[in-house]
Amino acid sequence: MHKPQIKAYGTESKDADLKQIQIHRREILPNDVEIDILFCGVCHSDIHTARNDWGGSKYPVVPGHEIVGIATKVGAEVKKFKVGDKVAVGCIVDSCRTCSSCREHLEQYCLNGMVGTYNGKDAHLGGHTFGGYSEKIVVDENYVLKVPENLDMAAVAPVLCAGVTTWSPLRHWKVNKNSTIAVVGLGGLGHMAIKLAKGLGAHVSLFSRSQHKIQDAKDLGADEVIISTDENQMKQLRGKFDVIIDTVPYVHDLNPYISTLKHSGTLVLVGYLGPLNEILNTAPMVVGRKSVAGSLIGGIKETQELLDFCGEKNIVSEIELIDIQEINEAYERMIKSDVKYRFVIDMKSLKNADSD
Repeated sequence: MHKPQIKAYGTESKDADLKQIQIHRREILPNDVEIDILFCGVCHSDIHTARNDWGGSKYPVVPGHEIVGIATKVGAEVKKFKVGDKVAVGCIVDSCRTCSSCREHLEQYCLNGMVGTYNGKDAHLGGHTFGGYSEKIVVDENYVLKVPENLDMAAVAPVLCAGVTTWSPLRHWKVNKNSTIAVVGLGGLGHMAIKLAKGLGAHVSLFSRSQHKIQDAKDLGADEVIISTDENQMKQLRGKFDVIIDTVPYVHDLNPYISTLKHSGTLVLVGYLGPLNEILNTAPMVVGRKSVAGSLIGGIKETQELLDFCGEKNIVSEIELIDIQEINEAYERMIKSDVKYRFVIDMKSLKNADSD
């Protein structure tokens, strides 16, 4: 099989910077869509995978799972898309399609293992998948999404990961205009959680450790900001929230937040992956039927519903547009939380670069 070679940005090892490399994409199959990538969001997962923070990274790593572009070719059996459509690809490019999770349109929980947009098992070319820090991508139409015409394409990109990561728990726990919601942490995930919960009509609060975040949060739509280190403020919030979306990406104490849940309320972890070293006090959970839960990205159907909702409500991410050549600097800035609130790569910068 002919394997077209294209320009990409990736890293050869966990200690190396990202640089321009060449990768292969498959020729389109009957159900495939070829996408000319215009923009690609930069996610913390990109850094973790590039640097093998979670273990299991396969090199070279070409990150990027917040992909927006134009369909340039479609396979003979493709029904959902045509050449010229504005399209997107999120975190998933395949799954088994037959397990109970896949049948419920929850491919992210595929019992046989979803195929990630990067660092997943490539069933077509062998090896592993390469992500959106590249000129083009070829994806089965069942894992391609439609982008609403009215939305800024660059600012849509983070909706495909940061957006759906917060949307999925908001929908699962049935957040609506009668809900009282809190968000922990104001970053890429947190700012989308505020926008989406507000879009659903909920009363939205932000927990933050910083006074400097108050105006930013209110500008995004938060009704109030609680300084989580202020014990008096925290005591006054006992039994207030139906759902707390916790976006903090590192180990932290959950106990103060659990006390602010209503009975039967749920704190949902979407930011931190790994063991919590803090001791979790189950007493308020037991006496108040409160839950601590986790949630992972979203399925394809759910992500399309989100994009349609964003089109109706005119919701997009707050972004800083960068060239691909700035990616290593962007990673260091992300680690320092020096971005409001998500980097997005203008892929013209890769297409216009000289081939190595």
